[in-house]
Amino acid sequence: MPYSPPSRLPLGPRRRTLLASAAGVALLTGCSAGSEDSDGTRGGGPSAADRARARAARDSGRLVERYDAVIAAHPGLAERLTPLRAEVVRHREAFGEPAASASATAAGTASPTASPSPSPSPSLSASAPVVPGDEKAALADLATAERTLADERAKALLDVPGELARLLASVAAAGAAHAYLLAETGK
Repeated sequence: MPYSPPSRLPLGPRRRTLLASAAGVALLTGCSAGSEDSDGTRGGGPSAADRARARAARDSGRLVERYDAVIAAHPGLAERLTPLRAEVVRHREAFGEPAASASATAAGTASPTASPSPSPSPSLSASAPVVPGDEKAALADLATAERTLADERAKALLDVPGELARLLASVAAAGAAHAYLLAETGK
């Protein structure tokens, strides 16, 4: 008697078919999860990149205020600090500062003690930076602020898309260089 295979047909889909279907569903779901854009926006709210960009612009604005306070308290440091302050202003502009504030900043670059924006927010003007009375201590304090901000920006690189990550990396490197220069000139 010749051998005949069992005549029983599989009752459900094969394992390979299930795995292929599950992988296809995962790919489709991953590609179209909600109405998310490529930059992380969901439903019209600001994306993580937009929030990071706005935070970086605000942080640079606070750093400009700190430079202004040190220059106002120690006019003898103005020649050393003005180029670094101008770089921080450019960083703020690179992060997309609103045009109204940018024009005020452009006017303020000629005078290092000018306000960084035409109408500072209440939180910024209420908490003006405290500047040490000694020039070396003021430079060390400014160097610490630059270094801290550079470190924060370096950590933020992991959470933002490519172009913004490159900008943050560049500005973080510049901030680290500023911190080094401030620490060296403070000696």
